[in-house]
Amino acid sequence: MRNKRYAVRKSTGPGMKESGKSVDDIVRELKEGNVPRNDYREQSLKIHGLICAKCAREFDHKDRHLLTVHHKDGNHKNNPQDGSNWENLCIYCHEDEHSRGLLGDYFNEGE
Repeated sequence: MRNKRYAVRKSTGPGMKESGKSVDDIVRELKEGNVPRNDYREQSLKIHGLICAKCAREFDHKDRHLLTVHHKDGNHKNNPQDGSNWENLCIYCHEDEHSRGLLGDYFNEGE
């Protein structure tokens, strides 16, 4: 049997993240709502309207929860203020958009 060697990584300390804040501090900030939110969903709904970009279904304020924001480049951190990386998709079209990539990957595995 071989001896496995493991590399030891230095930690920033117990309960501390790289930001220097403890886990308790981060949880407290989240509960108090002091963390700045990047609410790109509301921005996208305001810019692009309450309509699905794929099936063109129109939504009103009572069923707007069925609209989601799809990031065109797949990077959820890429949120330009002009909305150029977003498109509003209904939950059904959004699911279809993401499942197409999975299905394509599945069929291309044999090649």
